[in-house]
Amino acid sequence: MAKKTVATLQTKSKRLTKAIKMVKSPKTGAYTFVESVMAPEEVNDWLNKK
Repeated sequence: MAKKTVATLQTKSKRLTKAIKMVKSPKTGAYTFVESVMAPEEVNDWLNKK
């Protein structure tokens, strides 16, 4: 399934990456997942910000 998702994100001239981050909720302590589609150069900045 992951391979299919990556293949559909590649368009004519753009190469996109889907990044998934696990975030802990301050209220309940439960973890949630935040997903974003972006250029590969922006992934590290997005993962490092809180």
